[in-house]
Amino acid sequence: MAGLEKIDTENDVKKHTQVKEKHTMKRARKGFTLVEILIVVVILGILAAIVIPQFSQASTDAKLSSLQSNLQSIRSAIALYKIQHNDTVPTAAEFSNVMLNKTRLDGTVDVAGEYGPYLQVGIPNNPFTNGNVIGTDWLYTPTDTNGDSVLDSWEFTAAAPYDSY
Repeated sequence: MAGLEKIDTENDVKKHTQVKEKHTMKRARKGFTLVEILIVVVILGILAAIVIPQFSQASTDAKLSSLQSNLQSIRSAIALYKIQHNDTVPTAAEFSNVMLNKTRLDGTVDVAGEYGPYLQVGIPNNPFTNGNVIGTDWLYTPTDTNGDSVLDSWEFTAAAPYDSY
């Protein structure tokens, strides 16, 4: 009987070892449950819903600031042109040409002219339309306020819907 007890004890040890190994394998297989993953996804979604509109507003604010800066630069160039050309402003048709090149006192473009160029790097882009075309992206309206056929006043704005700046 002593031999039988020894065999039973060995079988018991084997069974006990197998049960212990299964239990250890279950513990070693750790990971996230589906519920935990869903909670994280919901939290990230809520954070994204809060943050994304703020970035969108910041982008619009930056474009608006750039628009105002570009308008100020162009308006300053027109004012300087008016001062240097006996209180006259360029016509809409010749605006780009006289702003980007040298001119004579009478406003004609001449490489040897003594005035200008007023916009050194070209007409800036309208940040909302990504273009720089006068009449499409920018609106330039010279006027004769005295009725003497001399353009002596002007308005320079951005294209709609930002034409109030």
